[in-house]
Amino acid sequence: MKNLLYFFALVLLFSCETTRSYDEKNIPLEPYKIEDGFKLEVLASEPLLKAPVAIDFDAKGRIWVVQMPGYMSDMQGSEEDEPIGSIRILEDLDNDGVMDHAKIFLDSLVMPRALAHVYGGLLYAQPPNLYFVDIKDDKPVNRVLVDSIYAVDGNPEHQPNGLLLNVDNWIYNAKSNFRYQRKNGKWIKEATTFRGQWGISHDNFGRLYYNDNSRQLLGDHVLPNRLIRNKNYIPRAGVAQMLTKDQRVYPLHPTTVNRGYSPGVLNADSILVHATAAAKPLVYRGGAFPDAYDQNVFVCIPEGNLIKRNILTFTGDSTIAEQAWQNKEFLAATDEGFRPVNLNNGPDGSMYIVDMHRGMIGHHAYLSPYLKKKNEVTRLDTILDYGRILKVTHVDYAAKPIADFDVLNATELVQLLKHKNGWVRDRAQHYLVFKEMKEAIAELRELALQSENEYTQIHALHTLEGLNSLDFDFLTQVASTGKPQVAAHAVILAEVFATEENTKKAKMLFENLIAKNSPTIDLYLGSSIGKWVAVNEDVFLKPMVTLLKRHAKGVIFKEAVLSGLAGVEETVLAGVNSLTSFEDDDFKTALSNILENKKSEKVNPIFLRKSLNEDNRTAGAKMFYQICASCHGAEGQGIEGLAPPLMKSEHVADSERLALIVLHGLQGPISVNGKDYNLNLAMPGLIRNSDISDKDIADIIAYVSNAFSDNPKGVKKEKVAELRTLKPKSGAEYTLPELLEFSKK
Repeated sequence: MKNLLYFFALVLLFSCETTRSYDEKNIPLEPYKIEDGFKLEVLASEPLLKAPVAIDFDAKGRIWVVQMPGYMSDMQGSEEDEPIGSIRILEDLDNDGVMDHAKIFLDSLVMPRALAHVYGGLLYAQPPNLYFVDIKDDKPVNRVLVDSIYAVDGNPEHQPNGLLLNVDNWIYNAKSNFRYQRKNGKWIKEATTFRGQWGISHDNFGRLYYNDNSRQLLGDHVLPNRLIRNKNYIPRAGVAQMLTKDQRVYPLHPTTVNRGYSPGVLNADSILVHATAAAKPLVYRGGAFPDAYDQNVFVCIPEGNLIKRNILTFTGDSTIAEQAWQNKEFLAATDEGFRPVNLNNGPDGSMYIVDMHRGMIGHHAYLSPYLKKKNEVTRLDTILDYGRILKVTHVDYAAKPIADFDVLNATELVQLLKHKNGWVRDRAQHYLVFKEMKEAIAELRELALQSENEYTQIHALHTLEGLNSLDFDFLTQVASTGKPQVAAHAVILAEVFATEENTKKAKMLFENLIAKNSPTIDLYLGSSIGKWVAVNEDVFLKPMVTLLKRHAKGVIFKEAVLSGLAGVEETVLAGVNSLTSFEDDDFKTALSNILENKKSEKVNPIFLRKSLNEDNRTAGAKMFYQICASCHGAEGQGIEGLAPPLMKSEHVADSERLALIVLHGLQGPISVNGKDYNLNLAMPGLIRNSDISDKDIADIIAYVSNAFSDNPKGVKKEKVAELRTLKPKSGAEYTLPELLEFSKK
C-alpha cells in the first residue's frame, strides 16, 4: 500500500506543468568568468528543472531535457532505483529569450540519461533499455523497444549515453560499442568502436570525439567504422586516441575532488592540477562565434567548475588538439555548485551548457574517506534540487528566428544544407532522409557537385545515400572534382558499387585520385581499395602497393588498408610477397597475423560483446565493467596515464595478491610485464564500500583471472574474508614491495 501511494504521488507531481517568473538576480553570474567577447545567460533553472544531464532541441527549437535527480541525492545514492527521473519540454511562452514554462513528456523514469529527436519522434535511454516513441500533441505514443540491453545494470557513471546522429546517418554513443539506425521502419544495431565515458560529438567531416575522467579529449583520427571492417584485425593507432597530452586545468578556486589526497592531484594552494572527471566534449559548429572558434572542442570539467577550449589541427590522416590557452579557461566559476556535464550546439548558433548543479557528482561506490571528511566541512552534499541550462553567445551575434522543420518543403530543406550552423545542416539532412523526400534528388545531386562549401557537399552525398539515390558514375564525378574531404566521402560511398562492370572506371578514378597526392584522399582510398581488389586483383593490387609505398611510415594508413582487406588477405599477401620491389615487412607481418587470427577464430572483441555472458562469471563481469573497466579498459588493456594493463599481468596471475589489491587498493610505482608504471594515482580499495561483499570480491577475481590470465585461479569468499584483515602498514593502500613481501610468505 505504501509503494502504491508513493507511485500515485509521483504521478501527481510529475504530471503538473511548471511555470515560473524569472528574476535574473535569482541566479547571480558574478562568480562566472567567461572569455572576453562572449556572454553567459541563464535560460532555465529550478523549479523548472532539477539535476539535468542532457538536452536536445525539437523541430521548433524547444529544449527537451533529461533529469536525473536520483543520482547522488545523498552520500549513499539511496534514490538511484527510485522512479523520479523525467524528460521535460522547456518553452519560452512570452518570447523574451528565457524559458518560463516546463511540461512533462515522460515521468517516473529510473535514471534516464540520454535523448535524441530523430525520425520524427524521440529516442531515449532508460537503463537497461533504449526506447523510441512517436510524439503527438507533446505526448508519447507508440513506444518501441529499440534495444533491451542498451545499458546493462551497473554504475551510472559507466553506462552508455550520447545518442549522437552523425553525418553518415548513424546514431553513436559514448561508453558503448554499438551504433543504431532505422531503415524501412526497422531498427538496426551494429558494432562499432568502444568510445569514451560521458558525452560524444562530431566534427563537420564526421569524425567522433569523446573523453573519460582523466583524459579531457579523445577521438578517432578517421571516420567511424573505417578501421574495424575486418573482424580479425584490431586497430591500435587510428581510433580511441588521446588527441592531446595536456590534461592541465585552471580552476579559479580550490576545489573538492575525490582523490585530493593523492600526490599531484592538487597544488600547494589546493587547486586542481589535471582533469579527474572530464565530461562531454563539444565540437563547436554553430557558425555564430568568430572564425577562430570554428570546430574548436569545448570540454566540461565539472569537478573544476569550468569549461575548457581546445583548438584542432587536421593533418589529413590524423587530428591534433592543443589547449587554446595556458593558465586560463574559456569559462570558469567560483560557484562550486556549477557542474557542467553536457554541451550542445543550438539551432541559433549558441553553445548550450547543461549544468547539473549538484554538489556530489562522484558515485558513492568510489567516494574516498578523504572526500567524505572534506564534505563534513564543505557540505557539498546539501547542494541539491538545482539545475540550470546556460547559453553562451558572442556579443556581436544577434539570434535569428528558428525555422520550424516540420513545415519546410524539400527545396527549403535542401537550401538549409548550405547553412553556417552545423546543427541546422544536420537536422535538414535528417528530415530529408526520414521523410523520404525523393523530390529533392535532383537538387541534392546539383548541390553535391557544385557547392562551394565542401561540408554542404558531404551532407548532400549522405542525404542521397539515405534516400538510396546514389550511383557509381555520379560518385566518380564527385570524387574527381571535389575537394579532398568531399572526394574521401565519395570514395567511401562508392564501395557498394565494387563490381567487375565498374572496374575500368574505378581504375581511372583511382589513378586520377592518386595523382592528386592528397593525404586525406589517400587514406580513404586505401581503406576502400580492398573491396576492389576482391573484384579484380590484377587491376587494383598495383595502386594499393603504390599507396603503401607512399605512406610507408603511416601507421594509421596501414590500419586503413588492412581493415579493408577482409576476405582477400591471403590473396593480397601472396601478391605483395611476389613483388621484389615491395619491402614493407611490417605490413606483411600484420597481414600474416590477421590470417593467423582468422585461422584460430580470434576476432575483435567488439563483434562478440552482445551482452554480458550468462555463466558463473557473469556477476564478476558485471562488477568489473561497473567498477574496474573505466580505468583498466574493457579488455584489460590498461589506459595510458590512468591504470596499468591486467592482461597477462603477474599480479592477476597471483589470485591472493590480486585480492589484496582489490580489497585494500594500491599506491606508488608498479611493474607489469617488465614495464614500470608511476602514475601518481592511488587505486582505491573496495574494502571501504560496505555494499560490496566477500562474494562480490571473489566474483570480480574469478572474472578478471579468467579473462586476463592464462592460468585462471579464483579465491573463495572465505579467503577474501581472511584477507580483509591483512591491512597495509600505512593504513591506506598497499605498495608493490608490501605485496611482494606477502607473496614470499
